[in-house]
Formats: sequence, C-alpha cells, structure tokens
Amino acid sequence: MNTQRYLDDLIERAIAEDIGNGDHSSNSCIPPNARGKMQLIIKERGILAGVEVARQVFTKIDPDLSFEALLKDSATVEEGDVAFFVSGSEISLLQGERLALNFMQRMSGIATKTHELVELIDGTNAKVLDTRKTTPSMRLLEKMAVKMGGGFNHRMGLYDMIMLKDNHIDFAGGVSNAIENALGYLEKNNLNIPIEVETRNFGELEAVLKVGKIQRVMFDNYSVDNTYKAVKMVDGQMETESSGGITAKNIRDYAATGVDFISVGALTHSVKSLDMSLKAI
Repeated sequence: MNTQRYLDDLIERAIAEDIGNGDHSSNSCIPPNARGKMQLIIKERGILAGVEVARQVFTKIDPDLSFEALLKDSATVEEGDVAFFVSGSEISLLQGERLALNFMQRMSGIATKTHELVELIDGTNAKVLDTRKTTPSMRLLEKMAVKMGGGFNHRMGLYDMIMLKDNHIDFAGGVSNAIENALGYLEKNNLNIPIEVETRNFGELEAVLKVGKIQRVMFDNYSVDNTYKAVKMVDGQMETESSGGITAKNIRDYAATGVDFISVGALTHSVKSLDMSLKAI
C-alpha cells in the first residue's frame, strides 16, 4: 500500500464531503483576505496521535498555511497542552478545523486506549494487537494510531495473511481440511504469507498441532486457565494469540499465561475520542 497516496485520497474525499460546493458559513462573514492563527488545545490526558495528518489536511486545504507543531505523535499530553499552531487565511483555517479534529480526536483516542493496555501488561512478553474491526476507509490511520500508542498491527487486510477463522473452518469441513487447502493455495499461487488458525476448543487446537505447518494459532474466547493449558500444549511450536473478551480488567491475567499476542477489537471499534479543540488566537 502506498501510504502517501492513501492519505492524499482520504483527505481529498473528506474535504469534498465537508465543503461540497462551498463553505458558505465562512464565505458569508469572513473577508477573503483576512488572516489569522489557531492553536490545538488538549482538553484531557492521553496520547497524541495525528499531528502529521492534521498538517496534511491544512496543506491540502491551502498550501500557503503555516503549520508549527509543538508536540509530536505518540507524546503524552495533559489538559491545557498546545499541540500546534496553524496560521494564514482565516477561511482556510476554518475549512480545515473540523477535518483535522475529526482525524486527531479519533486517532488520539485509539492511541490512548492502546497505551493503557500496553502499560497493564508491562513486564510480560505479550504484545497488544489490533484487528480488522476498523472504520471503513480509515484502517491505515487507525492502525497507525495503535502503533503510536505502543501496540502492534495485526494483518492490514485479507491480503497479507491467511487467517482461518471459525466460518472458514466450518465451510472447509474442519481444521485439517482448512489448513491443507491453505497450504496448497500458497504453493499453487507462489505466495509467501503467514497462516494463522483460530481455534474454539482443545479439539481444534489438537488438530492444528497435528497438521502443523502454520505460523500462529489463536485461542478464541478461551478462559485464562484454558489459555495456560493451551500455551503449554503448543510448547513453542508456533506463535500464540489470545482473542475475545479481553478487557483492561483481565488483560494482565491473559498476558501472564505466556501467550505471545493479545488482540483487542475494542481498540478501534468502540474507542472514545480524546477531547481537544482548535481555537482562534
């Protein structure tokens, strides 16, 4: 994926969606030659994410705007901190204001939640992963925010990993069939991407271990005690991942089982945006 092209297209679509045939609110009351300055004010503690995306929003709106970042992505912020200044045409500033906030508030919320979970498992070997439960067209930014919060990205999409989930397994007629089909598919198409298999119980896990030849096995909705047992069964033969029902209350217990990865869909599908505002100076 070409990241810059993706961002350019996303921002252009966002501008077209918001401005349409003209910003009549600003055009009706602001002189076209008026110049001003705004600042991004943080209103609650968290992890900052999206500063460089905001810069690109304002640049796309008006290349003549001046953007001065005071804080970088991944910075810990407190209420009252100022992340950046942007100055130039007042109409251009107003047109970019909400778009920049929309990107930054969501990205910062994701980074903040990710950081919270990463801190909770500090000292263990487990890594926090995101999932594909992302906002359509926003996946790259949301996964960037996870990394800014100290987490790690799972697969980006359906194209960079084979992940055999419950429905794949049921449609294929069982774990063994699904894995063998996947291995044959990779060989036939000369593809070199990892295979992960989701298991729902110890019977499916035993089937995975019997076939082998995959890179990672997932324990879906296993209890903490069963995760301990599952990790021992795998015994380092492949990477291990816990998923399903993982919260701030129990993530430390899951990490203590020795599992390699813990994936949390809530990082992106139900996160609270970080409060901040862009105000005229």
